[in-house]
Amino acid sequence: MATIHSTYKGDLRTTAQHLASGNSIITDAPLDNNGKGEAFSPTDLVSAALGSCMMTIMGIVANRNNIHIEGMEIDITKIMATEPRRISEIILQFKMPAITYSDKEKAMLENAARTCPVALSLHPDIKQTISFQYA
Repeated sequence: MATIHSTYKGDLRTTAQHLASGNSIITDAPLDNNGKGEAFSPTDLVSAALGSCMMTIMGIVANRNNIHIEGMEIDITKIMATEPRRISEIILQFKMPAITYSDKEKAMLENAARTCPVALSLHPDIKQTISFQYA
């Protein structure tokens, strides 16, 4: 059974609908690949999915261990390669809330990020550069 239904709208634009919730997203090809760049590109979504997955798994670990991470932020930079065109690197810079974390808590949270399902699903040739900024 499908969980997502996508439609090609023309002009290098697609829509995807999450069937259970009805939420939709639009993708556009990026400016550097013949597109309008008016929405996330498919490779942007891969990068965003990686960051969201990392934060979600960190949230599960935080909830289990009574660790406060609300307000955590992440900046994501996607690096593209050519020949063939593909994602070569995703740089993820976490900014943790301004509280003190123990070394154990930091290790648990960072391990959760690095072992999220999306991180483990990406091809090993895609470099994942991850940093954590603590107050």
